[in-house]
Amino acid sequence: MSDAIIKVESLRKSFGDHEVLKKIDFEIKKGEVICIIGSSGSGKSTLLRCINHLETPTEGEILFHDVPIKNTGRALSEYRTKVGMVFQSFNLFNNMTVFDNCMSGTKKVLHLEKEECKSRAITHLKQVGMAPYIHAKPSQLSGGQKQRVAIARALCMNPEVLLFDEPTSALDPEMVGEVLNVMKKLASEGLTMIIVTHEMEFAKNVSTRTIFMDDGYVVEDDIPQNLFTNPKNPRTREFLKRYMES
Repeated sequence: MSDAIIKVESLRKSFGDHEVLKKIDFEIKKGEVICIIGSSGSGKSTLLRCINHLETPTEGEILFHDVPIKNTGRALSEYRTKVGMVFQSFNLFNNMTVFDNCMSGTKKVLHLEKEECKSRAITHLKQVGMAPYIHAKPSQLSGGQKQRVAIARALCMNPEVLLFDEPTSALDPEMVGEVLNVMKKLASEGLTMIIVTHEMEFAKNVSTRTIFMDDGYVVEDDIPQNLFTNPKNPRTREFLKRYMES
């Protein structure tokens, strides 16, 4: 029995004749914060969607506490209560208030008592600084506020791992910082996270491991101090050089 929460083994994903992921292997342990970086089209978001089985792998397996994830409705629903996901487009229910958005999963999926649902919603909305907006609808919020609500909603499920798919890419520049600050706080509190991001400073300063992907491969997987200052692979060096120049 390993101490990994999630293992990705020999993962491949194709869309028709186009192979997007090519034999990916890695694992994440409790408390790790893994940032996945790379150019657009390198397979980062597809990898995250495969981990959460929003995309079905073509080959290979995702294991949760050493148990392969079964591709059935009930098994996936149970798995996703433990491995939550925050999307770049927020995915909030526009007809619900902030409060109801945060209670929806705990009521409908976890079937918790109403008071427990309320308690979790209030706790996590406070955690992300959105408690004053509990009666607001998503249309009344800025992009940064919507993303903080989306994070609170995911936290209400008490996930073991939280996946973030480019959580700041849809935000105006002035709103990026408020979301990254929430994520930094979650990292400091020990939440296990896998984050696809273009925010290099965040990856460098917050991740415990950084993965560089290119053309569907994991090219480099190292602690950020090594990957950002002394990358081993020429492709990583080229990517980071472009980042430093920009």
